[in-house]
Amino acid sequence: MNDLHSSDLIGAIGIITVPIEIDRPGEILLSVRGGSEAYTAISDEPIVKHSQAIVVEVRSARSVFVTPFA
Repeated sequence: MNDLHSSDLIGAIGIITVPIEIDRPGEILLSVRGGSEAYTAISDEPIVKHSQAIVVEVRSARSVFVTPFA
């Protein structure tokens, strides 16, 4: 099994599955290791469910900072 590195997630585009609020994290579904995995998603702006977002920072093993992807 390949190890996933933080740098592998930077720039990844995923779908928001739980909306992100300013004061509350949501969830993003990212394609990794040939499948899909859910990560806690944090942003400095609200992002609605089913929107695309891009990972700009990895905060922990299961938490990423994202911005909307247009």
